[in-house]
Amino acid sequence: MKTRKPLWKISIATTLEAEDAVSEMLGSLLRGRASMYFDVEKRTSIVSIFLPKPVQAGIRRDLRDGLDRIRQCGLDPGTGAISIGKVRTLDWAESWKRHFKPITIGDALLIKPSWSKTRPRRGQALVVLDPGLSFGTGQHPTTSFCLQQLTSALKPAPASSDVNTAFLRQTASKSLLDIGTGSGILAIAAAKLGYQPVEAFDFDREAVRIARENAAANGVRIKIYRGDVTRLPLRAVARFNVVCANLISNLLIAERKTIVNRLNRKGLLILAGILKAEFPTVKRAFEREGLRLVSAEAEKEWMSGSFIRRK
Repeated sequence: MKTRKPLWKISIATTLEAEDAVSEMLGSLLRGRASMYFDVEKRTSIVSIFLPKPVQAGIRRDLRDGLDRIRQCGLDPGTGAISIGKVRTLDWAESWKRHFKPITIGDALLIKPSWSKTRPRRGQALVVLDPGLSFGTGQHPTTSFCLQQLTSALKPAPASSDVNTAFLRQTASKSLLDIGTGSGILAIAAAKLGYQPVEAFDFDREAVRIARENAAANGVRIKIYRGDVTRLPLRAVARFNVVCANLISNLLIAERKTIVNRLNRKGLLILAGILKAEFPTVKRAFEREGLRLVSAEAEKEWMSGSFIRRK
């Protein structure tokens, strides 16, 4: 981090069962990416988000409401104790060196922090990404699903391949739009894997700044800009072979027409960030827009899916 100014840390103590749901809720409310660690002694998961400025009034009430919604989905968030305070930037940055390890996505992609000495194998694309305020490093199952879908498109398609892999291979040049880019990990990985052109946007200004820095550090050219999916025009100027939208289910459903209209007629839509209990509702909403599910994956309480247009 370049700045020495203190950061605001907002944390919630929860259970291992609900840590992903709490992380998604916290990140959604504060327009960022949350981080997690497990306190072995207390048997408690601590979910935190770091911000460069004080949080808005009423945030504790909003967080308590979010915890109530998580309970309604059948998850136990535990005490849900909320803490808000300042932390030194240096302490925050150094702490992540103990938690963030290299990640391999199939044979095609290696994601690692800058301090790791792990080297990519022959033919393996490398993304170097350090944790930032807009945290998103591929460790969350929803991000991991998106990365797996992107890499699967590059493998030779056997006769029995699933629909989305065979479909993507119809197009030699694959364009990508990443909605809610966060750290820029999906867009950067796509560019490294050969997708062009690649565009990405996020509502948060800090996320856009960090994503641009990450793209420059990885030597890829990506159009990254600030944008709000709720304010985009319904009709799109450009359409893409692949659209990734890693957003909460309510936002996916509310903006489904805007999202689908940015997809090529034969494009692939990858949706993630969805609680398993909410996935059927999301699936039905996009089926009403003429899409059908071709691939899905569940991990703990999360579920993600890929869609194409019905013939």
